[in-house]
Amino acid sequence: MNAPTAETHVVAEIQGRVGCITLNRPKALNALSLEMLRAITQALLAWKDDGMVLAVVVRGVNKEGPFGAFCAGGDIRFFHQAALAGNPALEDFFTEEYALNHLIHTYPKPYIALMDGIVMGGGMGISQGASLRIVTERSKLAMPETNIGLFPDVGGGYFLSRCPGRLGEYLALTGHVLGARDAMAAGLADGFIESGRLPGLWASLAQTPFENGASVERWCASHLSTTVVPGAWPMPEIDRVFALPDLTQIITTLEATDSDWARATAATLRQRSPLMLHVVLEQVRRARAMGLADDLRMERDMVHHCFHLRPGAQSETVEGIRALAVDKDHAPRWNPPRIEDVTPAQVAAFFESPWAANAHPLRQLG
Repeated sequence: MNAPTAETHVVAEIQGRVGCITLNRPKALNALSLEMLRAITQALLAWKDDGMVLAVVVRGVNKEGPFGAFCAGGDIRFFHQAALAGNPALEDFFTEEYALNHLIHTYPKPYIALMDGIVMGGGMGISQGASLRIVTERSKLAMPETNIGLFPDVGGGYFLSRCPGRLGEYLALTGHVLGARDAMAAGLADGFIESGRLPGLWASLAQTPFENGASVERWCASHLSTTVVPGAWPMPEIDRVFALPDLTQIITTLEATDSDWARATAATLRQRSPLMLHVVLEQVRRARAMGLADDLRMERDMVHHCFHLRPGAQSETVEGIRALAVDKDHAPRWNPPRIEDVTPAQVAAFFESPWAANAHPLRQLG
């Protein structure tokens, strides 16, 4: 038996006049490998200038068949192994992933994401830049990186900071999981369709005589409910607490607030990497004033520091992945251990670029 190749993990085909991308690594919930990033990038670049292709649609498959799982993120076990081995492919992964995120956000043709099932981390990276973001009753959206001692990357600073009010800080720090309607309320999805209707919509793309890209997007949009209902969170409380100047004040205020929401939120934050919580708050606030390319360059600096400020097993990210996905003891040994122990200098180090501007790995992004 040969191991499956990257080509089978990403199926890129033209159906009718639509470029169709299927993420086909169901055993790993379509987690992105470097080879998958390259295959998606290659297809998008080829179709960008192909007059036959009017639009692009992307989906995932689950173990039973099409749809049901979109993408659970980057391949964190690879991050762990590569960081411990000093494998330079780890650096390539993030450079190429963020370049792909930028390509999707700036793609000149409609790019339509069918965000059925789990859409987390890197899955958000390849869907938030879509011109039409479609969710179902099975959708579960999140940027849960603080759970593994990382930060919401793949442009997370950019798209979370543009959520209403201080919702971006809340979602970035807690990794709270959103269903379809909450994702729409947060501005992270555009329309809802029942998952049972996705196969019919997908099949219709090959058979419908579209005249241009806009008509492909209109056709997909015509199948959606776009009614937005308020999110299932206490927005005045989120704005009050998550606008506070720093993380110590946020946690102190939550722990002094007598509500189920405040208690649950404080308990969640106490489990996350204290250092990375401080870094993430700074990231979201800086990103609010940045364009996409500058945000991705900042995140590229940050992710380099996640693995190099403290090399190997001393990295918060390597320790977080170990606890969650490798040893699975769910007992990460964070350093510093408490939110109150993190110093401003420890946070500031993540925002100093290790590269001169003309040598930055993402210097070419517009």
